[in-house]
Amino acid sequence: MNAPTQAAELSIRPGRLDDLAQIVEFNHRLALESENKSLDHATLTKGVEALLRDPRLGRYFVAVAGDPASGPLVGQVMTTEEWSDWRNGLFWWLQSVYVQADWRGRGVFRLLLNKVVAQGKAAGVIGLRLYVEDHNERALATYRRSGFADAGYRVLERLPL
Repeated sequence: MNAPTQAAELSIRPGRLDDLAQIVEFNHRLALESENKSLDHATLTKGVEALLRDPRLGRYFVAVAGDPASGPLVGQVMTTEEWSDWRNGLFWWLQSVYVQADWRGRGVFRLLLNKVVAQGKAAGVIGLRLYVEDHNERALATYRRSGFADAGYRVLERLPL
C-alpha cells in the first residue's frame, strides 16, 4: 500500500464490529513487535469482540486512510476506565496502541490522541495513563512528546489468578 504523506488524509472514528479482524491483526503485531509475544488467536479475537460489543469494557478508536466509511485502518488505540478515589475522577488508560509501520511518523498517533483527549474532556475524564515496555524507546519518545511523563509507578501483574 502506498501510504499518503499527510495525516490530513486520515480520519478517526470509533472502532466497529466490522473492524474486528483488522484490530485483532494489529494486536498480534503489537504483541510481537513490543514484547516478542505470540498471542492465542482465538482468545484475542474473543477479547476484542467482547469489547466491541460492550462499551462498558472499553472502546477502540481507529485511524482510517481515505474514506472514513470504507478506507483501510492504519492505527488504533483502546481506552479503558479507572476510578480514582484519591482524585474523585476517572482516568482513561490507553492500551493496544498500534500504528502500521509505514504510517509511523506521519501524525497518526497524534490524531488518535487528540480524539481521545476531546472525548475524554467531554466525558469529564481527569487524566490519561498508559504503560509502555521499558525498552520501547521509540514509543517512549512519542509519548513524552505528546505530554506524558513518568508517573513514578511500576506496573505489576499476577497471572493467572
